[in-house]
Amino acid sequence: MTRTLKEAFNLAESLPEEEQEALAHFLIEEIEGERRWIALFAGSGDLLNNLVQEAKTEFSAGRTTPLEFD
Repeated sequence: MTRTLKEAFNLAESLPEEEQEALAHFLIEEIEGERRWIALFAGSGDLLNNLVQEAKTEFSAGRTTPLEFD
């Protein structure tokens, strides 16, 4: 565990139990969410490469238009 994470947990110990529980649930949800994203992207390399090639083909053929942001 890193020094900063230890410091964060030490600070969290001073919170009321209800806030500690809320923080713990938040952290668990964040970590599980990150793991899900990693798993989803790990299996999507071929799909993303195909989309990139399709976009390049469309651009080269002049079938794209620039986005305008205000």
